[in-house]
Amino acid sequence: MYSYGQDVQGSWKGNLSVQGTEMPLIFNVSMEDGTYSSTMDSPSQGATDIPMDETTFANDELTIVFKQAGIKYVGNLDGSTLNGTFYQAGMEFPLVLEKTEKTIPGNPELPSSDEELDALTKLDQGDYRYTVEDYFAKPKASTFRFSPDGKYMSYREKDENGKRHIYVKDVASGVAKRVIEEKEELVRGYGWINNERLVYIMDRGGDENYHVYAVNLDGSNQKDLTPFDGIRAQFSDLLKDDKDHIIVLMNKNNPQVFEPYKINVVNGEMEQLYANDDPANPIAGYDFDKDGKLKSFTRIRDGVEQDIYYAKEPGKFELLKSLNWKDSFGILQFNYATENPHDAYMVSNLENDKAEIVLYDLKEDKIIEKVFSNDQYDVSNLGISRNRDWELDYFSYEGERNVIVPVSEYFTKLHNKITAKFEGKQYSIPDATDDESKYLIFVQSDRLYGVYYSYDAEKDEFTELYNLMPQLKEEDMAEMRPISFKSRDGLTIHGYITLPKAALQGQKVPVVVNPHGGPQGIRDSWGFNPEAQLFASRGYATLQVNFRISGGYGREFLETGFKQIGRKAMDDVEDGLQYVIDQGWVDKDKAAIYGGSHGGYAVLRGLTKTPDLYACGVDYVGVSNLFTFMKTIPPYWKPYLKIIKEIWYDEDVPEEKAIMEEVSPVYQIDRIKKPLFVVQGANDPRVNIDESDQIVSALRAKGFDVPYMVKYDEGHGFGKEENSIHLYKAMMGFYAKHLGQQEITTPLRD
Repeated sequence: MYSYGQDVQGSWKGNLSVQGTEMPLIFNVSMEDGTYSSTMDSPSQGATDIPMDETTFANDELTIVFKQAGIKYVGNLDGSTLNGTFYQAGMEFPLVLEKTEKTIPGNPELPSSDEELDALTKLDQGDYRYTVEDYFAKPKASTFRFSPDGKYMSYREKDENGKRHIYVKDVASGVAKRVIEEKEELVRGYGWINNERLVYIMDRGGDENYHVYAVNLDGSNQKDLTPFDGIRAQFSDLLKDDKDHIIVLMNKNNPQVFEPYKINVVNGEMEQLYANDDPANPIAGYDFDKDGKLKSFTRIRDGVEQDIYYAKEPGKFELLKSLNWKDSFGILQFNYATENPHDAYMVSNLENDKAEIVLYDLKEDKIIEKVFSNDQYDVSNLGISRNRDWELDYFSYEGERNVIVPVSEYFTKLHNKITAKFEGKQYSIPDATDDESKYLIFVQSDRLYGVYYSYDAEKDEFTELYNLMPQLKEEDMAEMRPISFKSRDGLTIHGYITLPKAALQGQKVPVVVNPHGGPQGIRDSWGFNPEAQLFASRGYATLQVNFRISGGYGREFLETGFKQIGRKAMDDVEDGLQYVIDQGWVDKDKAAIYGGSHGGYAVLRGLTKTPDLYACGVDYVGVSNLFTFMKTIPPYWKPYLKIIKEIWYDEDVPEEKAIMEEVSPVYQIDRIKKPLFVVQGANDPRVNIDESDQIVSALRAKGFDVPYMVKYDEGHGFGKEENSIHLYKAMMGFYAKHLGQQEITTPLRD
């Protein structure tokens, strides 16, 4: 609605006072063809340009509505001031807004223009069978799930605008209905609560402040179950025996700690189940039984120790164990197949370097039985049948590939049927009906992105439901080969090499070295990797090294990487590159380095530590300055700052401060010789945009040509399809320029 008189267009800024905390908010109001629209910025959450649903201005009164968050603002315009009220979740807060200039995160002068990035993408010339879109366009349908009774099947389906809505199909009739509409904000995850209702999670602009929503299977009664601004909610437990409630963790009372709430999924009523009231020594994990009773929790003490409390009697928590944060001792699942209510399957490394699964009596604090372990890899997963009186079905672990070890007679037969049907592939079971009459089977390999099948146990029939990427033919994809080698100081290091056909025919090909994120406890895995397959289609190999500090290889291997980020961890990456060079697979003069998060840091560190080793680098949301990185971590990471400092470095220790300066790329700019492409999400709460701005501005001050892609609707990594495709198109042009036949080696501006 248009109102003649005072002009309300522009940006309006004010501070919302909530529970003693001042939170800045900005509304950006514009008008086109006589119709108003607006967006909201929440600087404290790192969120910008969140689209509002309704904006009206009449008789000098501005009304803005954001339905998804249950927000409404009504203000009266008086010159350059809006005097109004902010409404949310039944609460009212006075909010005065003043006219201001709109600001965006980071330095807006630094990002490359669309024209500059388009020029880069056009360098990816060739007679290629597959386009970037073929690898990175999100599947038309995905994330299939049964309702618990099997009468319905839900799934994501992409529309012509790339939005991935949630549909529910009646299995008997085949009729499907859209029940969750994805608008500007991405639906980050969803699932069934019970036979009538679904749950889903969204944030705003990639800020990672997730809200939990619920909706009926026909799309009615949609409700924000966590309608609080500036909080992060985490789905915790589904209560199978209580269809009206779930357990959610929220940092509502203190942004640094999470507390459990039992929430009614129909009316939104909530009950706080426990108080995490010591932020200096916060509870880091809660263990609930199948009835929603809190049985155990783990408290972080002094930043690096962990105390495990257990309720031998309901509600009476006693200290069970005091451990270091490096120790693994956690409940996988309570053992309901026994009369003893204190039995649980635990994952533990207290008596073994590799994590193993033990059956444990929590009341007596003793091992009943060591039930599964592997001498090379951590094991940490099992399957139990609720339908068959809690029978133990299988163990699984990740070695060179994912390994499933069947236990029960029932599951052994099922496992043998699946592996015989899909020989040479990996499978997982994302879902099954409560009565186990229908299973959802997901099958993939290094050359197959993934196909969903249903298995009817009564008919003994497999039915293909959906091939996620039918456009990518298995026979055209590249092999992902497990490798292992010795590091320069004698450690056995594992990893993977994806080889294009030319390498298999004896040619030495360019290689993209791709260190993983994390870095602690994360690892690369065998399976279909769209990045590696795209690179292979352009003639590039991809090297992925599970360097020291990677997860899955035991405690000693993990801890060998502590205080070695940017040092021995990088040595391992370099040794992996030398290994594949020695095998005759890759051209030593045409190695690029690319990664995201810690992998982006590894790019910058690689170009400064070994400036002649790599031909070019692509830094994706990477840390450039360890000092500023530590100061800009999200509030919910702050209780773990001591742990982060034990893993990375502590600037309060003089020797480590010197190391931080040595391994922070921003202090070693003069050592960069090779071309660099930098990519950043403006709303990233983990790696602040200033990390990327620092490196770009410093290099450009030296005259370097540094392409810089910034997306203002993204956070820590790009979630939106159009942004991902833009990134990979530009990346392929960058590689074509610096690894391909038209190689241009100078990183300096023309």
